[in-house]
Amino acid sequence: MLYSLIVGHGLAASGPLHLFHYITFRAGCACLTAMVTSLLLGRPLIAELRRIQREGQPIRALGPERHILEKTGTPTMGGVLILFSLFLSTLMWTDLANGFVWAVLMITGVFGAVGFADDYLKLSKRNTKGVSARARLGTEFVTSLIGGWWIESLMPDGLANHLAFPFAKDLLLPLGYAFPIFAMIAITGFGNAVNFTDGLDGLAIVPVVIAALVFALISYLVGNHVFADYLELHPVPGAGELAVFCAALIGAGLGFLWFNAPPAEVFMGDTGSLSLGGALGAVSVAVKHELVLCIVGGLFVAETLSVVIQVFWFKRTGRRVFLMAPLHHHFEKKGWQEPKIVVRFWIVSIVLGLCGLATLKLR
Repeated sequence: MLYSLIVGHGLAASGPLHLFHYITFRAGCACLTAMVTSLLLGRPLIAELRRIQREGQPIRALGPERHILEKTGTPTMGGVLILFSLFLSTLMWTDLANGFVWAVLMITGVFGAVGFADDYLKLSKRNTKGVSARARLGTEFVTSLIGGWWIESLMPDGLANHLAFPFAKDLLLPLGYAFPIFAMIAITGFGNAVNFTDGLDGLAIVPVVIAALVFALISYLVGNHVFADYLELHPVPGAGELAVFCAALIGAGLGFLWFNAPPAEVFMGDTGSLSLGGALGAVSVAVKHELVLCIVGGLFVAETLSVVIQVFWFKRTGRRVFLMAPLHHHFEKKGWQEPKIVVRFWIVSIVLGLCGLATLKLR
């Protein structure tokens, strides 16, 4: 909005407003705007959620016993705060003529709406069953498929329907008409992976912020032809604007963490976890670093695999591989305190983020 008004009307030709031409400046402003918005609106929103929900988020009876004692009454749907701050900041500071921004916002918004409906049904029915799996996954798959096709249509011909590999500068796998399907799986898969991880206070939001930080840098680099050529990356014209989106996501996430830090005053709910995962998946598809997201977001991948392995092995043998899935509950069952699990998972996420950054140069 501001970019379009100032640059579009020629006000940024000289003087201080010339800074609006720089993605780095607008990304910094987007981060601060989102964070301040979250901090200012967080307290009144939590008060309103407590008034409406009263009994807070329904706690799964089969989960760790202490959750029933410690987390009962905590309101959910805090993802509304993240999404509002993210969208407001992104619309203020990005170039609204950029198709990548709108494609990612569309995916983020629809995933957030699915999560909101899921949270609402759980609260209204006072149980942990929300939207049916068929309706939920069906909506996510259709949205991701459309988003994948939209992103593909914005890319240069030689790159549009190809899969890039980390550590291999010249290797591109042509997927042809299957690319939107691949994008659909990547976006939906990561949306649900973040959802699986969101089970302890602050556990999911910090790895999301770390991944957003890494992809803010990647977006800026692949969108800049000079840097992309120097690092031997595949340039994606226009993708640099996604750095502003990722910066807004960082700010919104940090603002939410202020209230979600242990002990949490509010949970993000599916409203937040599905939308944030979908957003990261969409950005990774747009910048041609889908496989790098599997490295940077390795914690989310591990949490998802723990669920898949647990269900598969239990159905085949009647025995469990983990004491409880997702993985963070396994460590709870082993007697680890919640802050220890959360901080150690954060450390793992930082290391994985650094590994993801290393792929930019090790080619």
